[in-house]
Amino acid sequence: MNKIDSELDVRGLKCPLPILRTKKTLATMSSGQVLKVMATDPGARKDFEAFARQTGHEMEDQSGDDGSEFVFLIRRK
Repeated sequence: MNKIDSELDVRGLKCPLPILRTKKTLATMSSGQVLKVMATDPGARKDFEAFARQTGHEMEDQSGDDGSEFVFLIRRK
């Protein structure tokens, strides 16, 4: 189990708000800390994978294959 340093609930928000709020929250965290993000946007999996790849943050884990709710663990670079 990963140690979670902060949680962000963006359930009910549509693109681009989940990514924008995640970016803002990560900016307040220290390098190596883990952010847990809970989202419901159907495009969240694709959006968060691209966000991690483009920003250099590490996608430690992701779940939510049923498509109703997604959980992402992102380690700040």
